[in-house]
Amino acid sequence: MISVHVLILLIILFWNYDCHIIPRIEECGLSCSQGIHCKSKPSSGIFNSFCHSAPASLSSMVLKSMKISTVIKCVQGSPCSLHLNIKGSLSLDENIRGLEICSFSLDTQQSQCTNVRFARKKSKMLNGKKVQVQFNCFEVNVAQHIYVTMKTVPNYCEVKMSQEYYVEDCRNSDVGKHIPACSAGKLDYNVDRTRKIISVNVSNFLRDQDYYIRLCHKWFTCEDVGQFAVIKGKDSLKSVSLKYSQLLPCLCIEGWLAIPDARRLQLCPFENDTKALWDNIVYNPVTQTLAWEPACPVLVIVNLCRLMNSNDHCEDIQDSFKRFPEKVKYSRVDTHPRLCMKFTTKQGSWVKCPFAHGEFPAWKMRTSAAADQIQVFFTSQTKAHFSVLVCNRTQLASCESAGLRHSVSVGDSVSIAVSREMCGSTICIQGWRTDVDYSVPLQICDIHCGFRGQTYGNENPAKAMTHRMKSVHSLH
Repeated sequence: MISVHVLILLIILFWNYDCHIIPRIEECGLSCSQGIHCKSKPSSGIFNSFCHSAPASLSSMVLKSMKISTVIKCVQGSPCSLHLNIKGSLSLDENIRGLEICSFSLDTQQSQCTNVRFARKKSKMLNGKKVQVQFNCFEVNVAQHIYVTMKTVPNYCEVKMSQEYYVEDCRNSDVGKHIPACSAGKLDYNVDRTRKIISVNVSNFLRDQDYYIRLCHKWFTCEDVGQFAVIKGKDSLKSVSLKYSQLLPCLCIEGWLAIPDARRLQLCPFENDTKALWDNIVYNPVTQTLAWEPACPVLVIVNLCRLMNSNDHCEDIQDSFKRFPEKVKYSRVDTHPRLCMKFTTKQGSWVKCPFAHGEFPAWKMRTSAAADQIQVFFTSQTKAHFSVLVCNRTQLASCESAGLRHSVSVGDSVSIAVSREMCGSTICIQGWRTDVDYSVPLQICDIHCGFRGQTYGNENPAKAMTHRMKSVHSLH
């Protein structure tokens, strides 16, 4: 576990890297302390690449120190650029005529070198004195990994200093503000919902740089959705077309310059397109498990409900509510056409009935009456167990028990004694599966003594099918 002290240190390091101020200059150049006249000229680094044995009088510690930082060069009328600011110190010696400073990019494998020469007369007078040299004319790119060396001229073996350095990236406020390469550009888009294509146009970015565009699903990070497109810097047309499968609230358009650690511009314009989120319902007939997993992060309450015959209202099933889940799973679920899932967000409620199309085995309840007896039968394509009782319908979705509960299996029947007082519009025969955790009860009501046999089942009701196609209910 990370200690508090380590965490504070990491925060300080990140803050310094991200937010420290980078000095600005108008001109680059060379300067030497102690009043020594020095001058520089570009060098290939080849002629000073071979070292010689150092004279016995020359200390290997003649090079004292080397510090590297970044400066921003800004000249009015021109774009700003990044430069290395290299400060080195050495002890003057009659055997040293100058320094060679080189920077080598580990990203591009390119090098820059300069030779710094000291005026002979002045340097002899200051023999043994410490002199500081500052050079800031090596131009570098954002987030480059640089290897800097400082050698004596002539090049004496084992008299050398070297250091690795990472140039700040676009997260640094000064770099992000002043360096054109950090401009993320401007994205404009158009959606063709028929062809499922998003056309993206890019503007306000460096014209000689390549630019990447992609679609992604935004979770904690933005995860790829298909391949990204490249707009070449030399292309006159700065637009691309990207295909999508579904418009989801987390579908984003992301664009960035093709440079290391470039700042990314992100548009997520489909936050209200939640309809497709509720389609990802899966039923496993082997485990009798009904599951839903969101394709995007969403604040939603999920529950099971019973679709009513009369008004397409979906009555909530108790103990089935799940709040803000990453994944919803209901075990041992009856494949009833009127057993539905309800999704509730701040925008409204949506009801989906995954069994409404009759793709799974159905069961039926049938009744027949003779004298004062009602015979109840169940048929099913799969093994199942049921309960039956007589109930008194007090409300549209409520039916209070008016007799004993009876258990029955598929293929069997049960006889229920019914008095003449029980025959009427409010008395119902109710049956439901008991071998599952979530079941929708079936009811046969308006019982009339001496009636002919009635059959009711969980086969495909027309209203359930219609409801699945237009399943939006307002919360208001």
